[in-house]
Amino acid sequence: MAARANCLIVASASPEGVSAQSFVHAFTLTTSAFNVQLASPGGKPVDFVKVDESSKRWLADFASKPYATPAKLENIDPTRFSAMLFPSSPGAMHDLATDQSLSRLLTSFISDGKPICAVGMGVTALCAAVNPEQQHNWKLKGYSLTGPSTFQLASLPNFANLPLIPEDFIRDNGGTYSCNHAEGGMHVVIDRHVITGQNDFSTLTAVQNLILLCNARQQSKR
Repeated sequence: MAARANCLIVASASPEGVSAQSFVHAFTLTTSAFNVQLASPGGKPVDFVKVDESSKRWLADFASKPYATPAKLENIDPTRFSAMLFPSSPGAMHDLATDQSLSRLLTSFISDGKPICAVGMGVTALCAAVNPEQQHNWKLKGYSLTGPSTFQLASLPNFANLPLIPEDFIRDNGGTYSCNHAEGGMHVVIDRHVITGQNDFSTLTAVQNLILLCNARQQSKR
């Protein structure tokens, strides 16, 4: 029996937090197929938002487990992991989007064609895949991606203060953006080794495709 591949789940440590439901679905699915490591900037604790009764019970049990403590993102060796996953995270645009350690990891993953999956506001973490010494060099230029639309974000009370808008960033940096305009509509885009989901509702489908992509990649190496 082949050894399980390792998947890195990257979470924001910003007070704006990580979507509880998206994280629960993402973690539950990935642990069924991978050895999972959670990481955050500085190894700081993760704050969860949009917590309902079901996710509250799950998170309480999760918090008691040793694997609930995030590793420091800056200490992660990308060669140890076969996949990287960003659950939906309102906080991602406040820390992950400009994190230099994440930039290093994403650059390595993109160069090696390793599967990357980002959901909802977690898609903003992909904005870190740049060289700060150069302009217009986003590593995902030419990729087709999705994420929360500008129209959908405009309904947020803090819209005017958001540090970045994923739809605008993708278009402005040479990517192709698409979305489902229906309220709460699921939408997942797969381009080569990168999988993006538009919103929390897209988490299950996006992560399922991450697992399938990793399995196909492993089989092709045999």
